[in-house]
Amino acid sequence: MQLIDGKATSNAIKQEIAEEVRKLTAAGGKKPHLAAILVGEDGASRTYVNHKVKSCEQVGFDSTLCKFDADITEEKLLQAIEDLNNNDDIDGFIVQLPLPKHIDETKVTEAIDPKKDVDGFHPANLGKMMLGLPTFLPATPYGIVQLLDRYNIETSGKKCVIVGRSHIVGTPMSLLMSRNSKVGNCTVTLTHSRTQNLKEECLSADILIVALGRAEFVTADMVKEGATVIDVGITRIEDPSKKSGFSLKGDVKFDEVSEKASWITPVPGGVGPMTVVSLLMNTLESVKRKSVKETI
Repeated sequence: MQLIDGKATSNAIKQEIAEEVRKLTAAGGKKPHLAAILVGEDGASRTYVNHKVKSCEQVGFDSTLCKFDADITEEKLLQAIEDLNNNDDIDGFIVQLPLPKHIDETKVTEAIDPKKDVDGFHPANLGKMMLGLPTFLPATPYGIVQLLDRYNIETSGKKCVIVGRSHIVGTPMSLLMSRNSKVGNCTVTLTHSRTQNLKEECLSADILIVALGRAEFVTADMVKEGATVIDVGITRIEDPSKKSGFSLKGDVKFDEVSEKASWITPVPGGVGPMTVVSLLMNTLESVKRKSVKETI
């Protein structure tokens, strides 16, 4: 078994981005500027956004955090999004999910200017991805593609099984793995909670991507010998032995599955860091697109 180290890979990509930013600014270009909207005081969301802000500092980006109380009206939140859409200094921004129940997440996503949608969730960007056109890729799938690419894991002609059909990970991942590209050309099966014979489907996978949100759901008897296993899940489990009182578990039972897999991502330190760095890559791409248009 070989570990797919998302933390080390993300740090390497950050160094590459930082070098590009230095060259960009030295040539008179503007610093990339990433903004984030945070609604409420959800602990996990706050931690995630703080990681993004810190990452911006590491690569030389400007960053803006727009914080709102959980009782903000949908109308005011949509106005804040429109303000960012119209702010020429902001190259990309994200709205941290989940949002309070009184706010329509679909309406919020559709309100974001596709040219600044560095999370890659706007329907226009998802549609371009499906057609294989240049666009911002959803952050987590983009991060997974980068891991497979940088570890030179062969995907062409392989059987890829994805567990979980969310619009954030599973569904876009299925499109990326099946498209005609360097990381792609797989035969893809997208499974979910109602899939019959799920164990058998998983056992057929050369590449198994698990994004179900259920701690340690995939066990060794569900994984083919020598498979590549990408674990997207992360769940807090009470653990009195830890100083924090909890431990983090993925959707894959790591101790068991690592005995059979040829490649596997750990939790934490696998896919998670790559999601953040994908936002940086998309933001830098937004700046490049602007500069190309300005020189035409």
